Amino acid sequence: MKNWKFPEVEHTYSQRDTMLYALGLGLGAEPLSSAHLAFVYEQGEEPLRAVPSMACVLALPGQWVRDPATGIDWIKLVHGEQRLEILRPLPAEGTVVGRTRVTSVVDKGEGRGALVHTERVVHDKASGAHLATVQEVRFCRGDGGYSAAGQPSDQAPPALKAVPDSPPDAVWQVATRRDMALIYRLSGDYNPLHADPKVARIAGYERPILHGLATYGLACRALLETCCEGRVERLRGLDARFTAPVLPGDSIAVHMWRVGTDVAFRAIATERGVVVLNHGNARLA
Repeated sequence: MKNWKFPEVEHTYSQRDTMLYALGLGLGAEPLSSAHLAFVYEQGEEPLRAVPSMACVLALPGQWVRDPATGIDWIKLVHGEQRLEILRPLPAEGTVVGRTRVTSVVDKGEGRGALVHTERVVHDKASGAHLATVQEVRFCRGDGGYSAAGQPSDQAPPALKAVPDSPPDAVWQVATRRDMALIYRLSGDYNPLHADPKVARIAGYERPILHGLATYGLACRALLETCCEGRVERLRGLDARFTAPVLPGDSIAVHMWRVGTDVAFRAIATERGVVVLNHGNARLA
Protein backbone atom coordinates (compact mmCIF):
# COMPACT_ATOMS: atom_id res chain seq x y z
CA MET A 1 0.00 0.00 0.00
CA LYS A 2 2.74 2.48 0.88
CA ASN A 3 4.25 1.92 -2.56
CA TRP A 4 0.96 2.35 -4.43
CA LYS A 5 1.54 4.28 -7.67
CA PHE A 6 -0.91 7.11 -8.27
CA PRO A 7 -1.07 8.88 -11.62
CA GLU A 8 -0.74 12.64 -11.55
CA VAL A 9 -4.24 14.10 -11.97
CA GLU A 10 -4.95 17.31 -13.90
CA HIS A 11 -8.31 18.87 -13.13
CA THR A 12 -9.81 21.86 -14.93
CA TYR A 13 -12.76 23.52 -13.21
CA SER A 14 -14.90 26.53 -14.11
CA GLN A 15 -16.72 29.28 -12.23
CA ARG A 16 -19.83 27.15 -12.73
CA ASP A 17 -18.19 24.30 -10.78
CA THR A 18 -17.19 26.70 -8.00
CA MET A 19 -20.73 28.03 -7.71
CA LEU A 20 -22.23 24.54 -7.83
CA TYR A 21 -19.99 23.40 -4.98
CA ALA A 22 -21.11 26.40 -2.90
CA LEU A 23 -24.77 25.74 -3.70
CA GLY A 24 -24.25 22.15 -2.54
CA LEU A 25 -23.31 23.56 0.88
CA GLY A 26 -26.45 25.68 1.06
CA LEU A 27 -24.84 28.98 0.11
CA GLY A 28 -27.37 30.99 -1.87
CA ALA A 29 -30.21 30.08 0.46
CA GLU A 30 -30.17 33.80 1.34
CA PRO A 31 -30.16 35.23 -2.22
CA LEU A 32 -30.24 38.85 -1.05
CA SER A 33 -27.18 38.38 1.18
CA SER A 34 -23.92 39.73 -0.22
CA ALA A 35 -22.10 37.18 1.95
CA HIS A 36 -23.88 34.34 0.09
CA LEU A 37 -23.70 35.94 -3.35
CA ALA A 38 -19.91 36.24 -3.05
CA PHE A 39 -19.74 32.45 -3.55
CA VAL A 40 -22.59 31.86 -6.02
CA TYR A 41 -22.73 34.90 -8.33
CA GLU A 42 -19.98 35.63 -10.85
CA GLN A 43 -20.97 39.26 -11.52
CA GLY A 44 -21.17 40.53 -7.98
CA GLU A 45 -19.52 43.56 -6.43
CA GLU A 46 -16.40 41.52 -5.73
CA PRO A 47 -14.77 38.68 -7.72
CA LEU A 48 -16.30 35.24 -7.20
CA ARG A 49 -14.81 33.37 -4.23
CA ALA A 50 -14.19 29.63 -3.88
CA VAL A 51 -15.09 27.94 -0.58
CA PRO A 52 -11.71 26.73 0.78
CA SER A 53 -12.97 23.18 1.43
CA MET A 54 -13.50 22.77 -2.32
CA ALA A 55 -9.81 21.81 -2.45
CA CYS A 56 -10.92 18.43 -1.07
CA VAL A 57 -12.81 17.56 -4.29
CA LEU A 58 -10.18 18.74 -6.79
CA ALA A 59 -7.73 16.46 -8.65
CA LEU A 60 -9.00 13.31 -6.95
CA PRO A 61 -7.24 10.01 -7.79
CA GLY A 62 -10.52 8.15 -8.39
CA GLN A 63 -11.86 5.00 -6.73
CA TRP A 64 -8.42 3.43 -6.32
CA VAL A 65 -9.41 1.67 -3.07
CA ARG A 66 -11.71 -0.60 -5.11
CA ASP A 67 -8.73 -2.07 -7.00
CA PRO A 68 -8.40 -5.70 -5.79
CA ALA A 69 -4.63 -5.27 -5.72
CA THR A 70 -4.93 -2.97 -2.68
CA GLY A 71 -6.23 -5.86 -0.58
CA ILE A 72 -8.84 -3.53 0.95
CA ASP A 73 -12.34 -4.80 1.69
CA TRP A 74 -13.80 -1.56 0.30
CA ILE A 75 -17.40 -2.50 1.15
CA LYS A 76 -16.50 -2.04 4.84
CA LEU A 77 -14.41 1.09 4.32
CA VAL A 78 -15.49 4.39 5.90
CA HIS A 79 -14.07 7.91 5.79
CA GLY A 80 -12.44 8.50 9.17
CA GLU A 81 -10.82 11.94 9.14
CA GLN A 82 -10.23 14.86 6.81
CA ARG A 83 -7.43 17.39 7.13
CA LEU A 84 -6.73 20.41 4.96
CA GLU A 85 -3.80 22.82 4.91
CA ILE A 86 -4.54 25.92 2.82
CA LEU A 87 -1.51 27.81 1.52
CA ARG A 88 -3.30 30.12 -0.94
CA PRO A 89 -6.97 30.86 -1.68
CA LEU A 90 -8.32 28.70 -4.49
CA PRO A 91 -8.87 30.53 -7.79
CA ALA A 92 -12.55 30.66 -8.78
CA GLU A 93 -11.59 28.82 -11.97
CA GLY A 94 -8.47 27.22 -13.35
CA THR A 95 -6.51 24.01 -13.77
CA VAL A 96 -4.89 22.25 -10.85
CA VAL A 97 -2.59 19.26 -10.60
CA GLY A 98 -2.92 16.70 -7.80
CA ARG A 99 -0.23 14.30 -6.63
CA THR A 100 -1.36 11.61 -4.17
CA ARG A 101 0.59 9.15 -2.02
CA VAL A 102 -0.07 6.78 0.86
CA THR A 103 1.82 8.10 3.88
CA SER A 104 0.95 5.53 6.54
CA VAL A 105 -0.82 2.21 7.06
CA VAL A 106 -1.67 1.23 10.64
CA ASP A 107 -2.94 -2.18 11.74
CA LYS A 108 -5.27 -1.73 14.73
CA GLY A 109 -5.46 -5.48 15.32
CA GLU A 110 -7.65 -8.48 14.55
CA GLY A 111 -11.28 -7.41 14.39
CA ARG A 112 -10.37 -3.74 14.91
CA GLY A 113 -9.56 -2.72 11.35
CA ALA A 114 -6.72 -0.74 9.79
CA LEU A 115 -6.07 2.92 9.01
CA VAL A 116 -4.79 4.16 5.65
CA HIS A 117 -3.48 7.73 5.58
CA THR A 118 -3.17 9.48 2.21
CA GLU A 119 -1.86 12.89 1.23
CA ARG A 120 -2.70 14.89 -1.92
CA VAL A 121 -0.72 17.99 -2.84
CA VAL A 122 -2.65 20.39 -5.09
CA HIS A 123 -0.78 22.86 -7.31
CA ASP A 124 -2.00 25.52 -9.71
CA LYS A 125 -0.92 24.35 -13.17
CA ALA A 126 -0.34 27.80 -14.66
CA SER A 127 1.82 29.25 -11.88
CA GLY A 128 3.04 26.10 -10.16
CA ALA A 129 1.90 27.59 -6.83
CA HIS A 130 1.20 25.14 -4.02
CA LEU A 131 -2.46 25.77 -3.16
CA ALA A 132 -3.35 23.10 -0.62
CA THR A 133 -2.41 19.80 0.98
CA VAL A 134 -5.28 17.39 1.60
CA GLN A 135 -4.93 14.49 4.03
CA GLU A 136 -7.48 11.72 4.47
CA VAL A 137 -7.76 8.83 6.89
CA ARG A 138 -9.72 5.81 5.72
CA PHE A 139 -10.88 3.30 8.30
CA CYS A 140 -10.75 -0.17 6.72
CA ARG A 141 -13.05 -2.00 9.12
CA GLY A 142 -12.49 -5.43 7.55
CA ASP A 143 -8.71 -5.41 7.24
CA GLY A 144 -7.15 -5.46 10.70
CA GLY A 145 -4.90 -8.18 12.09
CA TYR A 146 -2.51 -8.55 9.15
CA SER A 147 0.66 -8.02 11.25
CA ALA A 148 1.92 -8.92 14.69
CA ALA A 149 2.47 -5.43 16.07
CA GLY A 150 0.95 -3.08 13.53
CA GLN A 151 2.75 -0.87 11.06
CA PRO A 152 2.61 2.74 12.20
CA SER A 153 4.65 5.29 10.27
CA ASP A 154 6.52 8.31 11.56
CA GLN A 155 4.83 10.21 8.71
CA ALA A 156 1.37 9.72 10.21
CA PRO A 157 -0.08 13.04 11.41
CA PRO A 158 -0.51 13.56 15.17
CA ALA A 159 -3.86 12.62 16.65
CA LEU A 160 -6.60 15.24 16.56
CA LYS A 161 -7.28 16.90 19.90
CA ALA A 162 -10.60 16.72 21.72
CA VAL A 163 -12.64 19.92 21.91
CA PRO A 164 -12.73 21.79 25.25
CA ASP A 165 -15.04 20.54 28.00
CA SER A 166 -16.76 23.90 28.44
CA PRO A 167 -19.65 25.85 26.89
CA PRO A 168 -18.80 26.93 23.31
CA ASP A 169 -17.82 30.51 22.54
CA ALA A 170 -20.07 30.53 19.46
CA VAL A 171 -22.72 28.35 17.83
CA TRP A 172 -23.61 28.46 14.10
CA GLN A 173 -26.74 26.69 12.90
CA VAL A 174 -28.23 25.71 9.56
CA ALA A 175 -31.14 23.55 8.44
CA THR A 176 -29.97 21.31 5.61
CA ARG A 177 -32.22 20.76 2.59
CA ARG A 178 -33.68 17.32 1.95
CA ASP A 179 -32.20 17.45 -1.56
CA MET A 180 -28.76 18.58 -0.37
CA ALA A 181 -26.99 15.30 -1.21
CA LEU A 182 -28.45 15.35 -4.73
CA ILE A 183 -26.95 18.80 -5.30
CA TYR A 184 -23.63 18.12 -3.58
CA ARG A 185 -23.01 14.91 -5.55
CA LEU A 186 -22.73 17.01 -8.73
CA SER A 187 -19.35 18.18 -7.44
CA GLY A 188 -17.96 14.73 -8.19
CA ASP A 189 -18.98 12.08 -5.65
CA TYR A 190 -21.61 9.94 -7.39
CA ASN A 191 -21.72 7.15 -4.80
CA PRO A 192 -25.34 5.87 -4.95
CA LEU A 193 -25.37 5.67 -1.14
CA HIS A 194 -26.16 9.40 -1.25
CA ALA A 195 -28.96 9.21 -3.83
CA ASP A 196 -30.53 5.76 -4.12
CA PRO A 197 -32.91 4.69 -1.30
CA LYS A 198 -32.41 0.99 -2.15
CA VAL A 199 -28.63 1.24 -1.88
CA ALA A 200 -28.94 3.16 1.38
CA ARG A 201 -31.16 0.46 2.90
CA ILE A 202 -28.73 -2.28 1.85
CA ALA A 203 -25.98 -0.31 3.62
CA GLY A 204 -28.10 -0.16 6.78
CA TYR A 205 -29.47 3.38 6.56
CA GLU A 206 -33.13 4.38 6.55
CA ARG A 207 -32.53 6.64 3.55
CA PRO A 208 -29.63 8.17 1.57
CA ILE A 209 -27.13 9.97 3.77
CA LEU A 210 -25.23 13.19 3.17
CA HIS A 211 -21.64 13.00 1.96
CA GLY A 212 -19.15 13.32 4.80
CA LEU A 213 -17.31 16.00 2.86
CA ALA A 214 -20.55 17.99 2.59
CA THR A 215 -20.79 17.98 6.40
CA TYR A 216 -17.13 19.02 6.49
CA GLY A 217 -17.97 21.81 4.02
CA LEU A 218 -20.74 23.02 6.33
CA ALA A 219 -18.16 23.31 9.12
CA CYS A 220 -16.00 25.32 6.72
CA ARG A 221 -18.98 27.63 6.10
CA ALA A 222 -19.55 28.02 9.83
CA LEU A 223 -15.96 29.07 10.41
CA LEU A 224 -15.90 31.46 7.46
CA GLU A 225 -19.09 33.18 8.56
CA THR A 226 -18.45 33.20 12.31
CA CYS A 227 -14.70 33.65 12.65
CA CYS A 228 -13.40 34.98 9.32
CA GLU A 229 -15.96 37.62 8.25
CA GLY A 230 -16.31 35.64 5.02
CA ARG A 231 -12.67 36.28 4.08
CA VAL A 232 -11.39 33.02 2.61
CA GLU A 233 -7.75 34.07 2.98
CA ARG A 234 -8.10 33.93 6.78
CA LEU A 235 -8.82 30.19 6.89
CA ARG A 236 -5.50 28.34 6.73
CA GLY A 237 -6.36 24.84 7.93
CA LEU A 238 -9.34 22.62 8.74
CA ASP A 239 -9.22 19.20 10.40
CA ALA A 240 -12.06 17.01 11.65
CA ARG A 241 -13.09 13.44 12.48
CA PHE A 242 -16.28 11.95 11.02
CA THR A 243 -18.34 10.37 13.79
CA ALA A 244 -21.84 9.83 12.35
CA PRO A 245 -23.69 10.48 9.08
CA VAL A 246 -26.01 13.42 8.48
CA LEU A 247 -29.46 12.77 7.02
CA PRO A 248 -30.46 15.45 4.50
CA GLY A 249 -33.01 17.62 6.28
CA ASP A 250 -31.14 17.49 9.60
CA SER A 251 -30.46 20.76 11.37
CA ILE A 252 -26.75 21.13 12.08
CA ALA A 253 -25.21 23.14 14.90
CA VAL A 254 -21.47 23.83 14.82
CA HIS A 255 -20.09 24.59 18.31
CA MET A 256 -16.85 26.59 18.32
CA TRP A 257 -14.21 27.38 20.96
CA ARG A 258 -11.38 29.88 20.62
CA VAL A 259 -8.06 28.23 21.49
CA GLY A 260 -5.36 30.85 20.98
CA THR A 261 -5.34 31.65 17.26
CA ASP A 262 -7.11 28.35 16.47
CA VAL A 263 -10.77 27.39 16.71
CA ALA A 264 -11.84 24.00 18.04
CA PHE A 265 -15.20 22.80 16.79
CA ARG A 266 -17.80 20.04 16.83
CA ALA A 267 -20.93 19.57 14.70
CA ILE A 268 -24.20 18.11 15.99
CA ALA A 269 -27.37 16.96 14.22
CA THR A 270 -29.62 18.72 16.70
CA GLU A 271 -32.96 16.90 16.27
CA ARG A 272 -31.30 13.53 16.74
CA GLY A 273 -28.74 14.70 19.29
CA VAL A 274 -25.92 13.03 17.33
CA VAL A 275 -22.35 14.35 17.04
CA VAL A 276 -21.50 14.13 13.32
CA LEU A 277 -18.08 15.84 13.36
CA ASN A 278 -15.71 15.90 16.31
CA HIS A 279 -12.13 16.75 17.29
CA GLY A 280 -12.33 19.66 14.85
CA ASN A 281 -9.58 22.25 14.59
CA ALA A 282 -9.34 25.30 12.33
CA ARG A 283 -6.23 27.44 11.92
CA LEU A 284 -6.78 31.12 11.21
CA ALA A 285 -4.48 33.79 9.78
